[in-house]
Amino acid sequence: MSKTFSERLDALLRERGISGSRMSADLGMSRSFMTELRKGRAKGVTAATAARIADYLDVSVDYLLGKTDVQRREDDPVEQELAGYLEELRSRPEQRMLFSVTKRATKEQVEAIVRMIEQMQPGR
Repeated sequence: MSKTFSERLDALLRERGISGSRMSADLGMSRSFMTELRKGRAKGVTAATAARIADYLDVSVDYLLGKTDVQRREDDPVEQELAGYLEELRSRPEQRMLFSVTKRATKEQVEAIVRMIEQMQPGR
């Protein structure tokens, strides 16, 4: 994770065969600003600008900023697990009902409910 923003930006553009001038035109940014970013001379970028660049390059902002080596959120195991839970909530009304009822429950209440459900499952 030692690469800087400018190094990652430059590498991503090269990997994707995108010129800095093309990206600046596509995003409506000045070419000089893009050059400053790529050379590491820009003092920084706003969160909105970093998000626009990350979206354009199909990477996470955290990757672009050097906070992670995972390029896309969907490559992150935690994000994959959360996506699975979200799909369960979408496709199973009983899961939505359980989630809805336990939203305001205390930790102890949720643990008690989990123990009850575990005891009701076959093979226990």
